Amino acid sequence: MYVKSTKEILDKANAGYYGVGAFNINDIEFLAGIMSAAVEKRSPVIIQASEGAMAYAGNGDFRKGAYVLADIVRRYADDVPVPVALHLDHGHDMDHVMAAIKAGFTSVMIDASARPFEENLAITSEVVKIAHAAGISVEAELGRLVGVEDNVSVAERDATLVDPNEAKIFVEKTGVDFLAPAIGTSHGAFKFKGEAKLDFERLQRVKAMTKIPLVLHGASSVLEEDVQKANAYGAKIEGAKGVPFDVLKESIKYGINKINTDTDLRIAFIAELRKALHDKPSEIDPRNFFKPAIEAVKKVVAQRMDVLGSSGKA
Repeated sequence: MYVKSTKEILDKANAGYYGVGAFNINDIEFLAGIMSAAVEKRSPVIIQASEGAMAYAGNGDFRKGAYVLADIVRRYADDVPVPVALHLDHGHDMDHVMAAIKAGFTSVMIDASARPFEENLAITSEVVKIAHAAGISVEAELGRLVGVEDNVSVAERDATLVDPNEAKIFVEKTGVDFLAPAIGTSHGAFKFKGEAKLDFERLQRVKAMTKIPLVLHGASSVLEEDVQKANAYGAKIEGAKGVPFDVLKESIKYGINKINTDTDLRIAFIAELRKALHDKPSEIDPRNFFKPAIEAVKKVVAQRMDVLGSSGKA
């Protein structure tokens, strides 16, 4: 059930007040775990590939990699009873965006959030024009992901987080399909030193002013059990802290519909891979190491689908 537009999935989530997980892949192992969870949970799912993932899949050639990933996802999605979309995560330049569009991704993100507002608006508008002509939806970002905490001043928060008034203007002028507003998260396993502090009041204002599906980047929870298992078998992931499940649920309540998850999958995969390597020192078939790691990815994704409310929505 290959979906032609990610917009179809997220518009339904927006109308139904639930979230859809967008899970990053680099290879078939991660994809297999994600797809297995989606089928088991009867959940729509968004598969994401970054610029780095495209380069990795193409052995250094991101254009080739875009086609490789699109073909693999299509093959997996063709015979499953759930909606599947393929999204370019954090496309920073037109070359990568165009590669994803030509390869058949169902949506692309143009990330010009580090540029001045007017420049971001102009670049995003151009991408929307091209992508919409091809029937592909577009995500953009406003503000900066910095992992804002309680001890940050109001001035510092306002300087990094999305301005709701700008969000309204941005959506109206660009015609973007969904927006990632910076409300206090960051990428990676070390999002916060203290407690997670997301600006839900700001989020509510953005939702009221735009009314489109909103995206939460840097949304991994960094599950303690997976961190402990990875560390028990040789990893050194100290002081990692993510976004708790209750905070994710709260963000959905106030307007988030697409929730990006990458770090949690990596930690779970590496934890099981390290354990398998430790437990089977004479094993030389890599598939026997990857199988438990795939199951670990499936477990994380299935749990996330329950938390986000997408289970049973396919």
